[in-house]
Amino acid sequence: MNQYLQLFKSFAKIGSFTIGGGYAMIPLIKTEVVDKRKWVKDTEFLDYLAISQSAPGILAINISIFIGEKVKGTKGSIVAALGSALPSFVIILLIALFFESFKENQLVVRIFSGIRPAVVALIAVPLISLSRSAKLNKYTSLIPVISVLLIVLLGISPIWVILAGAMLGIFHYYFSKSRLNKLKKENEE
Repeated sequence: MNQYLQLFKSFAKIGSFTIGGGYAMIPLIKTEVVDKRKWVKDTEFLDYLAISQSAPGILAINISIFIGEKVKGTKGSIVAALGSALPSFVIILLIALFFESFKENQLVVRIFSGIRPAVVALIAVPLISLSRSAKLNKYTSLIPVISVLLIVLLGISPIWVILAGAMLGIFHYYFSKSRLNKLKKENEE
């Protein structure tokens, strides 16, 4: 199948069947692009997810742009973004047309009250999988815990948490590098 068409179909399918948007789409996107299509590796997906989260805009569209770019360049990113956005646009348009007539319908209210807890589980599953691909150790496993606490308890923007993580990574790189150089010099003497 034409890869442009496959990009569009994959992201349109994800956009069509994900209730809750944003984070609820992560497990479906990961399954489609990492496990099924093998367009990106786990580690690449984690990187794209981090950048997509910190970039302005809708998470699903941001990540579809990165994956589309990786698969088929600029045209691929446009096709993937359209595939990701079009189903939501059409569904919201239809809901807006009929919203007043069914917003108080008890069946609809109960359906959504049942869907919401399931969405929480859909978000939790890829987090576990992504934590494995992040290769956390006894030191770095504290980073996600501290990050969640900063965001949830203190209300710090995820962007600042990601930037702080990047700065810690840079610090760790230079600290490790200088320590390694010091050990090499000691061994040479």
